[in-house]
Amino acid sequence: MASSRSIYLFLFVFVFVSFLLLITSRAENAPSGSDLDEELAFLAAEESKEQQNQPGSYHDQHRDFENYEDLEHEGGEYHHGEHHEGGGGYEEEQPLPIVDEKDVAVLTKDNFTEFVGNNSFAMVEFYAPWCGACQALAPEYAAAATELKGIAALAKIDATEEGDLAQKYEIQAFPTVFLFVDGEMRKTYEGERTKDGIVTWLKKKASPSIHNITTKEEAERVLSAQPKVVLGFLNSLVGPESEELAAASRLEDDLSFYQTASPDIAKLFEIETEAKRPALVLLKKEDEKLSRFDGNFTKAAIGEFVSANKAPLVINFTREGASLIFESSVKNQLILFATATESEKHLPTLREVAKSFKGKFVFVYVQMDNEDYGEAVSGFFGVTGTDAKVLVYTGNEDMRKFILDGELTVKNIKTLAEDFLADKLKPFYKSDPVPENNDGDVKIVVGNNFDEIVLDESRDVLLEIYAPWCGYCQSFEPIYNKLGKYLKGIDSLVVAKMDGTTNEHPRAKADGFPTILFFPGGNKSFDPITVDVDRTVVEVYKFLKKHASIPFKLQKPVTPEPVISKVEPTKKADEKIEVDGVKDEL
Repeated sequence: MASSRSIYLFLFVFVFVSFLLLITSRAENAPSGSDLDEELAFLAAEESKEQQNQPGSYHDQHRDFENYEDLEHEGGEYHHGEHHEGGGGYEEEQPLPIVDEKDVAVLTKDNFTEFVGNNSFAMVEFYAPWCGACQALAPEYAAAATELKGIAALAKIDATEEGDLAQKYEIQAFPTVFLFVDGEMRKTYEGERTKDGIVTWLKKKASPSIHNITTKEEAERVLSAQPKVVLGFLNSLVGPESEELAAASRLEDDLSFYQTASPDIAKLFEIETEAKRPALVLLKKEDEKLSRFDGNFTKAAIGEFVSANKAPLVINFTREGASLIFESSVKNQLILFATATESEKHLPTLREVAKSFKGKFVFVYVQMDNEDYGEAVSGFFGVTGTDAKVLVYTGNEDMRKFILDGELTVKNIKTLAEDFLADKLKPFYKSDPVPENNDGDVKIVVGNNFDEIVLDESRDVLLEIYAPWCGYCQSFEPIYNKLGKYLKGIDSLVVAKMDGTTNEHPRAKADGFPTILFFPGGNKSFDPITVDVDRTVVEVYKFLKKHASIPFKLQKPVTPEPVISKVEPTKKADEKIEVDGVKDEL
């Protein structure tokens, strides 16, 4: 019994002493308040010396050309809203006019789902209170809501308060206005920001989207005029079958839906007269002219079939084709990069593969030597040279790429697609060459040395992701270089930068340029911390002192003591004088 007590007493004393040693060690390593104040005062003084002739504050630049989809919007046309840059947009505050918004519903996360689900057509505006364009839209939007009562419901969401909803729908500009159909987001409104523009657009969307064909003349006219058409061969033009077809038709904006109960008319649309009803076909004036539906005759199944088959087998990346790519419910893309002359050889191969993977991939052709789009898209994917290439792209959410290493044959491309779906492939990431000399104050990170430098668990790493064309990055560069100079002597801390336009890594995702991320040592398996402070040496340094996993102290340069020159007595004439190692006798 006494022996057991002795063991327990020993363990208690051991744990208690270990705890005291740990606390003491941390207290010794942690910077005292006076030390931190002294370091910040030094940095502030150094910074003020060099900023007297520098311009004032600036904010992050979020250019809308940072992902594949934004290439469609190059040239400023994408900026249909305002980006909040952290400051007021007006020299003088003006009182806002009073707007009667009695017919505009106010949504939050608590009533959003119910509102869009209970209204067949719901228009929802994401806005910010400070946004001038939103304020200008408010009276027009309210007037449209009143006129559209009974046809469509209009609502608004303060995106600055409802951050989760804004993030879910990837709101990047204000105002952003969506149309929801039967509870599903179907379209972004990009029309005129006027009452008449909104009313005209919504009335067209809410009008009957399915049409009856009862005569051969009507059928022939439709087949002649429409580039693509969906026809349902039903038992009756009213009832459950027609209702399901009508519901599916509202999911599509660029496609005409028709229905008939006549076997003779159905035959004109290549449906056999003896076919079991309900039957459905999609006809296109393209290489693949006919697609037959063989699923359950429900809104969801019909919608999925139409979405997978309405586009060409292979979409050419142009301004017109881009909407088909990015608005598709299918996010995985299989992309052919080829010059105009090489495309004639490889496009038939890609079309043949596409027939086997409908609903699995969007197949895209990028003309590499096209100056308007091809060169920019190729650069985004890191595709260089003139040789044709094929890759799989997972879409803008995780932006992974998988390149085919081999000849562009039907068999090889099918294998690439199958291996991707089976999760057997290793992604490809862009990278500049690893620098031969990387001893500067700010380390150069590229895709191929990211793991070695940034994910080194023994060090805290501060990483700036920049773009060479970004004006804000250029303004921030001397400040960041100065920070690197001050912190260079600290072994536990690395200041680094990476060109985000030519390098990629799954752990380095930039929301805009510059993006500054902090990777704490010993914790690299978790997401990095975004450095969201003023872009000054002092503020970034304070951030580092707060978040560093390994305490450090600023190593200020040592001021050399002044050298006091001594006046030597005049030498006598018979003394020897030595100059640069040469003796001279006087």
